[in-house]
Amino acid sequence: LYDKIMSNRNFGYHVVGYLNDDPVPDEKRKINYIGPIAALEEFLKTNRVDEVVVSLDYSDLPKLGGIIEICEREGVKSSLLPFYSKYLPAHPHIDEIDGIPLINIRRIPLDNLINSLMKRSFDIVAAFILLVLLSPVMLLTAACIRISSPGPVIYRQERIGRNKKGFTMYKFRSMQVQNPGDMTTWCCRNDTRRTKFGAFIRKYSIDELPQLFNVLKGEMSLIGPRPERPFFVEKFRDEVPLYMLKHLVRPGITGWAQVNGWRGDTSIVERVKCDLFYIENWSFMLDIKILLMTLAKGFINESEEL
Repeated sequence: LYDKIMSNRNFGYHVVGYLNDDPVPDEKRKINYIGPIAALEEFLKTNRVDEVVVSLDYSDLPKLGGIIEICEREGVKSSLLPFYSKYLPAHPHIDEIDGIPLINIRRIPLDNLINSLMKRSFDIVAAFILLVLLSPVMLLTAACIRISSPGPVIYRQERIGRNKKGFTMYKFRSMQVQNPGDMTTWCCRNDTRRTKFGAFIRKYSIDELPQLFNVLKGEMSLIGPRPERPFFVEKFRDEVPLYMLKHLVRPGITGWAQVNGWRGDTSIVERVKCDLFYIENWSFMLDIKILLMTLAKGFINESEEL
């Protein structure tokens, strides 16, 4: 904190010094040493100080209450720089339970009942309307799949959703039945497992339309992080920081990562950054924005995933 303050005088701070029962040796000292913590009260009485920043190690926490009481008794503002500051977001949200404050390390707007009901209601109404409007396209697609290659019309695949619960995600089948793809393989352009018609519906994301039934069932949302297969969830949870946080909300058919170009065989790290931005900054208008961006950018999928 001292280094940040000194690197930018526009912050408006002038550091008078520091108090500590175990002072830094003179040759390593950056800040003027005032004395032990016990000298705080007398120092505040005899010197003009506007603010005291309290930065204690875990072992010194028992001293915190006394320090704050001294500051308040002397009419000096006190700020807390906790030892766990690296885990706190830049703008932490604080809840209160009968007078007891709780600092949310990850603020999730959709934990709010009103927000959750609003999003779920919109999902149900919009998914139903889209199913009605797109039913001719879906029926035609089903017929073409049946005619173009033997096998079922719908491809079912296990994905991991909200609260890390597995569910069956539906897609129009785009691959040969004898080689429909496994649970550990990415699909890419020119994949020989795809049928000709399958390549067409994947390119224009028509294969995703059955996921509207997942939305009606409450397993997915129209907007949210894309769900992944169990194999890759276990793989990425150890390789990609904060990856598992995407399971705090329902997965979506489209999302902030997808409209920003992070879909298919692209950077998982960047995709997770977008997912976390969406989760922590959700609003109804953000959902509308993503839907409009999805429509504006179109549904062409140049970088595909299985």
